[in-house]
Amino acid sequence: MNKAIVYYSYSGNTKSIVDMIKGKIDGDVFEIKPKEPYSNDYDKVVDLGQEEVNGNVLREIEDVNINLDNYDTIILATPVWWYTYAPVIHTFLEKYNLKNKTIMPIVTNGGWLGHTIDDIKKYSSNVTNELVLKFDGNKLVTDSSVIDKFVEEVNK
Repeated sequence: MNKAIVYYSYSGNTKSIVDMIKGKIDGDVFEIKPKEPYSNDYDKVVDLGQEEVNGNVLREIEDVNINLDNYDTIILATPVWWYTYAPVIHTFLEKYNLKNKTIMPIVTNGGWLGHTIDDIKKYSSNVTNELVLKFDGNKLVTDSSVIDKFVEEVNK
């Protein structure tokens, strides 16, 4: 089973998890980047993120350069923005057909997961092995053993 790790990270928390697992999982890594980067002003991004989520905005992304025919499983890593995935993840899900792929979500959040997993399930009938990680600022609160268990499941 060929795997790809596809992720977006604004603050670096989601990227830190991808960095932690990428050497333990045999798969290629692809970063999703918005064509127009978000501001470094966190408060501005929070407000803009709310507008984009509530407005169902598909924020333009750079080409991910992924040939999905080469992968059976997509490990999709996203921060939670207003109770769902980040807008650039939404764009990726709309642009790339994952209907027949296994999606293993990694969801980082600072408070509440919301409906993120359910929203991802709209794009594939096979969403499994969800990894939900809580952060306090830039500090991982969830016990790292949960990450180890996720990696074991992915490698089965």
